[in-house]
Amino acid sequence: MKILVVDDEEMKRLSLGRDLEAWGHKVTLCSDGLQAWECLQRSLVDVVIADLKMPGIDGLELLKKIKSGVNAGCEVVMITAYGSIPVAVEAMKQGAFDFITKPFPNEQILPILQRLEQLHAEPSRKGHPTSEVTLMEIESVLVGCSASMCRIRELVEICSRSNSNVLLTGETGTGKDLVASVIHKRSSRHKHPFVKVCCATFPSALIASELYGHERGAFTGADRTQTGRFDLAMGGTLYFDDVDDIPLDEQIKLLRVIEERVFERVGSTVPIKADVRIVASSKTDLLEKIADRTFREDLYYRLNVMRIDIPPLRERMEDLPQLVSHIVQKISGNERWVIDAEGLGVLASYHWPGNVRELRNLLERTYLTGKGTVTAEQLFHQIRLGNGTPKADTVFKQRVDRFERELLLSALKAAGGNKTAAARILGMKPSTFRDKLERLGL
Repeated sequence: MKILVVDDEEMKRLSLGRDLEAWGHKVTLCSDGLQAWECLQRSLVDVVIADLKMPGIDGLELLKKIKSGVNAGCEVVMITAYGSIPVAVEAMKQGAFDFITKPFPNEQILPILQRLEQLHAEPSRKGHPTSEVTLMEIESVLVGCSASMCRIRELVEICSRSNSNVLLTGETGTGKDLVASVIHKRSSRHKHPFVKVCCATFPSALIASELYGHERGAFTGADRTQTGRFDLAMGGTLYFDDVDDIPLDEQIKLLRVIEERVFERVGSTVPIKADVRIVASSKTDLLEKIADRTFREDLYYRLNVMRIDIPPLRERMEDLPQLVSHIVQKISGNERWVIDAEGLGVLASYHWPGNVRELRNLLERTYLTGKGTVTAEQLFHQIRLGNGTPKADTVFKQRVDRFERELLLSALKAAGGNKTAAARILGMKPSTFRDKLERLGL
């Protein structure tokens, strides 16, 4: 490919250009954005690798010029420092193909170029890969219309077009596993494995063996050679669930693998190339763990290249009706199901400590025991059952009553004060509607 390298740091520019030529590419070097833009006016290139921070025309401005000119078809890879990650994300929105963070060994850019060559070889696939999630829209998988969910879908789309590491944060049950799998299925690595590592489940002594594999005789009981998770995920995505549970002494080994892109099996000194994309999740604040010296700061910054914060369900309750419909539809399949308006009121009044996972479990229990019908009474019972003891029942009941009051008044307003029509809007019998009005003093 014809590649234009733009970087005001001379040593990095020269070394990257030399290696790119050694890998078979035709390379042009420029020391700043203005020189690069003048070069692009004279000849077409396939790829521009540009530093984000440069005097005069910076990388972002150069990107905008490229995408609006005769070279709009060429791909742009941005080089950035950790402190400029938000700007790099903005560059992805403006049309950059990917970005890579300083400092980096030149070999780290090879997978990006390989993906570009693949896209050039298959023009019909330019853009997003064909995959299960492409055929469905992301909206049908990551459900919700709240501002936070719209932002998450936008970030997932950006992460899917990149090969950079991703850190997912959020409470237990918020859907970090789902987001990780969607990023993989939307990425250029979708034809290769998605391997999940549950960091909390491995004993400290076995983590290295599980991640990197071991040779026969490496330790007592190692009667055969075993491949590790890095081997299994080769070419694909390695997902570290609860990365905060990795012991401190193992974190430095993982850091080295991420930085150098090689690992050795336990009991071997033969390096193996680690061609994997890292996605990690944490249920705790890693900055607090860094302050407590239980998590390495350098590993945090290697993982936190791109970040998606997933809010708890209680902070996006406007998504509840859509989530309920989506979940019950998946549970019921083609079977008929019904959830009444009062039932939604009960769900909206609960604080959901277990987030979406708790919601799904609750709806599944209620649907199965109710034989296709989901009512307020059943939901109230299941919530109490799931919590073991009815905590703060009085407050909970007050919240349900308040929601019901707002729901009834809203229906009456929409029906112009006609109680029969308001009951029909809510799918209630007129007699039930009147009883509720009387009970709530309306």
